[in-house]
Amino acid sequence: MSRRSNGHIRCARCRMHESLCFCAQIPRIATTTRLLLVIHHTEDRKSTNTGRLATECLENSEIVHRGVEMQPNLPLPIPPGTQPILLFPHEDAVQLSEFARDGRPVTLIVPDGNWRQAAKVRARTPGLREIPCVTLAHDAPSRYRLRSEAHPHGLATIEAIARAFGILESLEVRAALEGVLQTMVDRTLWVRGEVPTAEVRGGIPQGVMRHEPRTAERIAAQATAALDLRGPRD
Repeated sequence: MSRRSNGHIRCARCRMHESLCFCAQIPRIATTTRLLLVIHHTEDRKSTNTGRLATECLENSEIVHRGVEMQPNLPLPIPPGTQPILLFPHEDAVQLSEFARDGRPVTLIVPDGNWRQAAKVRARTPGLREIPCVTLAHDAPSRYRLRSEAHPHGLATIEAIARAFGILESLEVRAALEGVLQTMVDRTLWVRGEVPTAEVRGGIPQGVMRHEPRTAERIAAQATAALDLRGPRD
C-alpha cells in the first residue's frame, strides 16, 4: 500500500499510522510568542510535514494556507501590539537574538514548504516585505532524516521553530518540540526497518507490526539471500 493511498488509516493529528499514533506524547505549551505558520497547500498533505506538528504543540499558534489556485494570498492575521518577524535567511536577515531583548511580544512568521516555496512567501504575501526578516545562528546539525535537505544547514520546520522558541521563550520549549520530532522520526524509520525497536524514543506500542511494504520486501529479500548463501543441504 502506497503512502498516498493509506491516508484513511493515518491519525488526522500526528499523521502516523493509527497503530503508531503518538498524540498522547504531544505536549500543549503556553507561550508569549505567537507562531504563524504559512504553509503551502501541497505541503500540508504530506505525512512527513513537521510544521503542522509544531502548531499541535504550541497553544499560541495559527496556520495560514497559501498557493491555492484561484485564491489570492491575503494579509497575515498579525495580532496588534506584537512585533512580527519572518524566519527565513533572506539577504537582509538579521540574527533572531536581536529581537529577544525587545520588550514586545513576538509574532514569529514561519514559511513551510520546500525551499523554493518558502522563498516566495515574502514576495507573494501582502505586507510581508515590510516585516523584518531574521535567521538563526548555526547550531547542531539537523536530526531530521526523513527527507534530504537542499542546503547544508537546512532544518526541518519544527527544528527551526524549536530553536527560535529556545531564543524567544526558553530552552525547555525547544527541548519539548525537538522531543516530539524525534518520536516522529524514530517511529517512521522503525516502520522502514532502519531503526531497531530498542532505539525508538518512547518505544513502540506492544503488538504493532511493521506495515511498510518496502520493508517487508527487503526483509524477504534478505531472508532469501541468506538461504542462497547457505547453499543446498545434503
